[in-house]
Amino acid sequence: MHTGKFVTAINCMDGRVQEPVIAWMKNEYTAQFVDLITEAGPNRVLSANSDQGAIDSIKSRIEISVKNHGSNVIAIVGHYDCAGNPNGKEFQVNDILAARELVKSWYPECTVLGLWVNDHWNVTRVD
Repeated sequence: MHTGKFVTAINCMDGRVQEPVIAWMKNEYTAQFVDLITEAGPNRVLSANSDQGAIDSIKSRIEISVKNHGSNVIAIVGHYDCAGNPNGKEFQVNDILAARELVKSWYPECTVLGLWVNDHWNVTRVD
């Protein structure tokens, strides 16, 4: 079992975005721990919904975070200069929003949100 409050971030594997997202999630949700689920360009992976192996892997890791750690907040992250999703902000925000809808369909009891990390590594919520 867990002790402390957990939240979940489906984040890019890019090391530049890990700490800003962790700090934002901890601050915004008064969380003690952030479960990180990392992929290259996870917003695109989820929005495309075509790589079933990757989708199943992400979903199984969310399941652990929600069921075993008690997380009830899940963030989908996109960022500037992403090698896994090398599209601009507008395109990536659309991916984030589509990915958010997919994850919400799996976990309707959770708050599912989108985050964008800009070229100064600042995190903002996208809706």
